[in-house]
Amino acid sequence: MTDAPATTAPAPDRFPAEQASFFLPGPAGRLETVTDVPEPEHARAGTAIICHPHPLHGGTLHNKVVTMIERSLRELGLRTVRFNFRGTGESEGEHDDGRGETLDLLAVAEWVQTVRPHDALWLAGFSFGSYVSLLASRHLPVKQMISVAPPAGRWDFSAILPGDWPWLVIQGEDDDVVEPQAVYDWVESLSEPPQLVRMPETGHFFHRRLMDLRGVIKNGVRANLPPKLNP
Repeated sequence: MTDAPATTAPAPDRFPAEQASFFLPGPAGRLETVTDVPEPEHARAGTAIICHPHPLHGGTLHNKVVTMIERSLRELGLRTVRFNFRGTGESEGEHDDGRGETLDLLAVAEWVQTVRPHDALWLAGFSFGSYVSLLASRHLPVKQMISVAPPAGRWDFSAILPGDWPWLVIQGEDDDVVEPQAVYDWVESLSEPPQLVRMPETGHFFHRRLMDLRGVIKNGVRANLPPKLNP
């Protein structure tokens, strides 16, 4: 399914019933946002927000790893939200080294909690997006965290502490952007280490391993899925 073109329509007052693109108000201006929904027979009481990699290195909501995370969670029955951080794509503002991007995520989460107040909130991020999602998690009632190739060693993860939520970390063993051992050492240093899946023969962008990533995500979070919605 291809993304619908973004419009200047105001933020919807309910979660769209089919894939939609629109702008949400953010702290630095509008945020380009894409939402999608699962097949009705699979729908569950949960919404996942997926954060993209570093925008100064080409990261957007259309990144292939981001879209595979989104697809995996939608196939499991979750509503999904992707958005471009400030200064990326059609989003307004300027890059802010993770600080402003955290505020962007909180603004998107506020909208999700307004239109889907009874849904379990899941956060997922790829690379820089995993850093931002972890920073924001301390302010949100997260029910599941997914961190794909978290850039430990490149960003300061020392202040990030595990929350009271299930947490899946996925790291490619041949990552040439994020040092795998730095990720393993960081995970082991945590008081409550997350579930860590090491994917052999896998680089940072999961070339030729995207379908394998899909399987790892599904297997890793299936036990924590929210209940199905009544038809």
